[in-house]
Amino acid sequence: MKWRSMTIPRQVWAVFLASLLIEALFFGFLVFAADSARPSIALKDAQAAFEKKQYAQSLELLDRLAREEGLSVEARTLKIRALLRLGRPVDALTEYERLEHQLKRDDEPLLREVAIGFITPLLKDMREQMRGAAYTALKELDSDETIPYFEDGLGDGSGLVRALAAEGLGRREAGRRSPRLRKALEDQAGLVKAAAIKVFGRAGDRTVIPALERAQDDELPIVRAAAYGALFRLGRKEAWDQLRRSAEALNPEERAAALRVMGELKEDRAYPILIEAMDYKQPSVRGAAAQALGMLAKPEAAVSLQRALEDPVPAVRATAALSLAELGLKESVSALKRALADSSPMVQAKAAAALLRLNEPYESVAPVIRKLAQQNDPGMRAESAKALGSATGVNAREAVESLRILLVDALPLPRMVAARSLGHIGVREAVPILKAALRDQDEAVRATAGGALARILALR
Repeated sequence: MKWRSMTIPRQVWAVFLASLLIEALFFGFLVFAADSARPSIALKDAQAAFEKKQYAQSLELLDRLAREEGLSVEARTLKIRALLRLGRPVDALTEYERLEHQLKRDDEPLLREVAIGFITPLLKDMREQMRGAAYTALKELDSDETIPYFEDGLGDGSGLVRALAAEGLGRREAGRRSPRLRKALEDQAGLVKAAAIKVFGRAGDRTVIPALERAQDDELPIVRAAAYGALFRLGRKEAWDQLRRSAEALNPEERAAALRVMGELKEDRAYPILIEAMDYKQPSVRGAAAQALGMLAKPEAAVSLQRALEDPVPAVRATAALSLAELGLKESVSALKRALADSSPMVQAKAAAALLRLNEPYESVAPVIRKLAQQNDPGMRAESAKALGSATGVNAREAVESLRILLVDALPLPRMVAARSLGHIGVREAVPILKAALRDQDEAVRATAGGALARILALR
């Protein structure tokens, strides 16, 4: 049988080809759906492991997913958080940078988590100086999320660290309610006990009065002075007489501690006592009086403080400069500008800081800042960085640029102070600088940069 050629109508061909195309598309969709189901199932498992605090398992699943399919934004975010929980902030930062590339922008809440992740591992470091740096950085956050860490810090073996923890708890209302802070009222270290006493006095918590009464007989002057001040705040008016007697004691340490507490109380009747102490023979007492006058913030103290800029002891002159800034009087600018030429670099730094706090033009302090930043002494370079942290308003941009340079100093101390100062200035221009500082070779610098960055990102 011979087949005859047939001509298939064009319409039939069109229907046939369309059906093939639909079938192919449908089949492709099924394949795509099957493929896309695999990573979603893996991500779900990784999320479940994370929620069970099985962070290593979560990370293993995410790494497998990355090899097979790559990571979505959701998966990479989970990986960052798993790395942070495992105490691997450097690796978390690397993943965050990849996420930033994916998003073409910063995820600020997540970046803040990464920044804090550079602090928390150091809270348990074997080295006291590292723990101290970490708790100092944590204090920059001023957030309730820090409270559990500070409570743990009250059990640290270092009195300095415990004092930092007590101060950190005292900054938050929820922290002041901590039972562990109450126990710090009986701490063996005077520095810790005094810090806790002041917290409860400022909080107006009368339930601690029995503990404060016991503290009046403590062997350490700073504890006794703190107890007098706290009791006075809590309505025990007779405590002022005890504080005044301490401010007239022969022991310079006791006298200085009492004078500082008087300044903290901001009692007008402290003013003549402090003015008289400005002429006391012991420099530590004169310095305490100058500091207290700044806290008291009475404009008439400016005359005595300006005169103290000529004190023979540099530490007293430096304290007087900062206290003049506390008064906020433009009338002090001339005296502070003269102090920029002081023979002591420390006094120069404090005078520069005071002028920046008084919103004097950056150009007026720039030569001194540059000179201090080039000193061989790393402590003086750190002082220049600390002074820059007082910049506000129109001075902020130029201060940030100077701090950017100090962040590449050869030694960690100036870099740490520069990072902290960037956080105090608090402008958004500092964010990329601090992100880069999270790559610093020194752990304490990274923790400090993390605290400063988290502080800025919390600002609105």
